[in-house]
Amino acid sequence: MRSLDELDRQIVVALQSDGRASWTSIAAAVDTSVPTVARRVQQLISDRLLRVSVAPSLGSNGPVETFFTRIGCRPGTQIAVAEQLVAREDVRWASLITGTYDIALELVVNSEPTRYPHTMLELQQIDGVQRWYSDLLLHVYKVSTDWYWQLIDDRSSTPHTAEPLLCAPHHLDRVDWAIIDLLREDGRSSFKHIAGVLELNESTVRRRFERMIADGCASVFTIVPAPVLGLEAETLLWVQVEPAKLNAVASALHHHRSVRYLAATLDGNSLLCEVITDSTKGLFDFTTATLANLDGVSGWNASVELLVLKRGFVETPWWRDQVAEQTGPPRVALARGEATS
Repeated sequence: MRSLDELDRQIVVALQSDGRASWTSIAAAVDTSVPTVARRVQQLISDRLLRVSVAPSLGSNGPVETFFTRIGCRPGTQIAVAEQLVAREDVRWASLITGTYDIALELVVNSEPTRYPHTMLELQQIDGVQRWYSDLLLHVYKVSTDWYWQLIDDRSSTPHTAEPLLCAPHHLDRVDWAIIDLLREDGRSSFKHIAGVLELNESTVRRRFERMIADGCASVFTIVPAPVLGLEAETLLWVQVEPAKLNAVASALHHHRSVRYLAATLDGNSLLCEVITDSTKGLFDFTTATLANLDGVSGWNASVELLVLKRGFVETPWWRDQVAEQTGPPRVALARGEATS
């Protein structure tokens, strides 16, 4: 996987701020020409290193609960299991990981009483799944889609301070869903193109899209593999915290530039923390200089993210290529390891 130069990184940051920004506005932001911006973005997309997508907000199909789940697989079946998980509409995020489990995923499940048991039964019946562990996410402290700003630019934007916006089913009709479905595949698709596919007026598509964004019923996001930005270590940490100090520890971690995601889990008085650093040394510095010195932290467990498969309900465009490069035909099981405190 190739690394991005400084101009590519600046363009990615601009797209992270607004994935549907015009070539002209991006060119002005990064101080280059419009043809250069268009050519570079199209090359990144062609190389499967960049994807812009539009996703519906949580709750658009009714009330939901979010579970963080880890799955252990029969040796040699990790990739086949991962393919089935990625295809599920209720999987928002998924990654191959090290440790005693092989795959971690974030499940967004309708809140009806029987939905979660059915979902767990479906997962257990996937050929290759041997065991699983699932935990309810009680509160999200940080879902930072602007982590590019925090990790690349010293003028880092303020992280999110609230739960993600929730949308109600009655906010979207079938036409809205048709627009979202097309933009899910290509978040930069023009309103004119979408209007032609759906046989609508361009102004109608634009108006509906802008309303969905303004109402918090849809969001535009840009995904890119962290390594091409020089960020080599992606790690999940389960941080054990004294119950009375949970919010204080979360507040301290919330503003750290290496913390991309932070949530409280139901089990174990824990915080689920995704940390992204430039190297293993950066991860060591984070755990020893930051995490270990926080009052209330009693320990942690960790798993390295080997390969992110899905973010924001969207399959990452690079993971299948990386698996093919690493394993080749025939498929072999990925190496396993452990990272704990």
